[in-house]
Amino acid sequence: MFDSGKKGSIEKEKVRTILNTLGQAYNEAELEALLDENDPSGSGLLNFDSFCKVACHFLESEDDEALQKELKEAFRLYDKEGNGYIPTSSLREILAALDDQLTNDQLNEMIAEIDTDSSGTVDFDEFMEMMTGD
Repeated sequence: MFDSGKKGSIEKEKVRTILNTLGQAYNEAELEALLDENDPSGSGLLNFDSFCKVACHFLESEDDEALQKELKEAFRLYDKEGNGYIPTSSLREILAALDDQLTNDQLNEMIAEIDTDSSGTVDFDEFMEMMTGD
């Protein structure tokens, strides 16, 4: 939304706006240090990974239970029958929607990594692991 020119980066000043929009408290000096650390070239821009590092630093205070609840809701949207798993085709849709630059090969690779038992489905634990990296 903030990368209106679809350049793959946002002005680091916009991070303040995003944190404020999310109602997230932050320490100004801490934010400034993180922004500088994630913009070593001094371009004033952050790519998505750098943005995530900065934003997640402040969002981590959200308790795990709340995060798990949100992810459960997201999972439930795709698990319409309530089977406790979603087909990898749904996961492919989610991943493609998150990053429209992904090639078919990259999607296949990611799905193979997530669907470790090659069942053609992703259960909630596999989904959680993918979304949280735990």
